[in-house]
Amino acid sequence: MKERLEHLAAEAGVTEPAPGTTQSPAGPPRTHGGPDADGVPPWDFSTNANACGPCPQALARVQAAARRHYPDPTYADLRRRLADWHGVAPHRVLLAASGSEWILRFAAWCARRGYGPLWWPVPGYGDYAHAADVWGLVRAPGPAQARAGWLCDPGSPLGQPEDAAVAEALLAAGAPVTLDLAYAPLRLQGEAVLTERQRARCWQLYSPNKALGLTGVRAAYVIAPDEAEPSQLAELQALAPSWPIGADGVALLAAWIEPSAQRWLQATHATLAQWKAALVQMLEARGWEVAASVTPFLCARPPQPLDAAALRARGVKLRDAASLGLPGWWRLSAQPPQALQALADALDVPALAGAPAAARRRAPR
Repeated sequence: MKERLEHLAAEAGVTEPAPGTTQSPAGPPRTHGGPDADGVPPWDFSTNANACGPCPQALARVQAAARRHYPDPTYADLRRRLADWHGVAPHRVLLAASGSEWILRFAAWCARRGYGPLWWPVPGYGDYAHAADVWGLVRAPGPAQARAGWLCDPGSPLGQPEDAAVAEALLAAGAPVTLDLAYAPLRLQGEAVLTERQRARCWQLYSPNKALGLTGVRAAYVIAPDEAEPSQLAELQALAPSWPIGADGVALLAAWIEPSAQRWLQATHATLAQWKAALVQMLEARGWEVAASVTPFLCARPPQPLDAAALRARGVKLRDAASLGLPGWWRLSAQPPQALQALADALDVPALAGAPAAARRRAPR
């Protein structure tokens, strides 16, 4: 798998950050999918949220949340229920405002402890590199040389499993590792790469709002390693703000572990697989190169550069993968048939699909 990632990045002209180098935190703004300054896209292929959502059970709980009052600042009941569901002690459950908040908190903790350089996936979610950069931490030349880092299984933007050799090398070095499991509930095929023993050595990060189709509710939690030191838990807890999640976030996480919500999630996999297959077929029929993935989202490269602004003007949004480490590629998520037809119609307009100039001159006006 590592070879496949390197092959895709090399074809796209991507080079990993040079060991020992960093960019200014005041650099380019972070890029994300989903709504933008123009509002919510009618046909949004740019996010990794479960397109079958929102989960009815989770939505009902969120809507019924008691927003007039502060949550318990210790979140004792929620942490106990999450701990029971995972079969761990409650003290091992830490809450986070979101997956991104934890990523920044983890980087701050690494900086305080002098853990550096770090390791993170490339291509990968841009917040790993951003968080390291904010705290002046650089990328290690390899996982075995890292003092801490992040893994993601499966990862974004490619939706492919983590590299087992990379995971083992990073953990063998004794490094504190956050294992980002944001997309694990959306795995459509295959099994987790890390063994239970390896997972137990990681800070396991869960952000179920994507799987439940409720990304507007920000809430996440972490299961600490089974051998985490009390001082480590105390430091990471102290770096969190008071009340990191509100009443709606508490409701979301409580719904996440309900059997009815889990049954709904599992039932969506067959639908998502069908929508993904239709997406792949449509793209390949138009000359796109599509990378394999085990998730409802994937990366694909068009035969000609896209006019993203023109597509957005038609209500269609894709996720440019350049900021994720794959310039020239786009991340797309499986969407319902009506959305797929809107994308197909847009791509069939030569000027929008970035067709050569001769084809553009033939396009209807």
